[in-house]
Amino acid sequence: MTSDSHVALFRRLALELPGAVESSHMNHPDFRLNNRIFATLSAQEKGNGVVKLTPEQQESFISEHPQAFSPVPGGWGRMGMTFVHLNKADEFLMTGALTTAYHNLQKKQSEKKSSKKSAKKAQRPAQSTRATRQRLQ
Repeated sequence: MTSDSHVALFRRLALELPGAVESSHMNHPDFRLNNRIFATLSAQEKGNGVVKLTPEQQESFISEHPQAFSPVPGGWGRMGMTFVHLNKADEFLMTGALTTAYHNLQKKQSEKKSSKKSAKKAQRPAQSTRATRQRLQ
């Protein structure tokens, strides 16, 4: 598989996730759910994709497959941004990393939505608890 075919595979797998779309950030392709990024091809010229994992997930992917994953240097890497070495990761590993990043974002968006609903409920004026009396006829 050539490097271009690895990039194409990463792109295809990212876009197969429900609701995922390709966009661009700082002139690099990225993959989003509801306008939020879960993966990028910002390092494709170096043969890498990038997925947004939790630091714990990053540690797990790297310890289990050190040839296929590494942290992005600096602060981004400490926050969970993880390189996927496209020529070392097979379709199964890419799918796992992309799906994990996608589900992290999906969960975060779902939690945000439910907290907004709770906040709206709390802001509603309380309805009168006093019973209304009907006039007797």
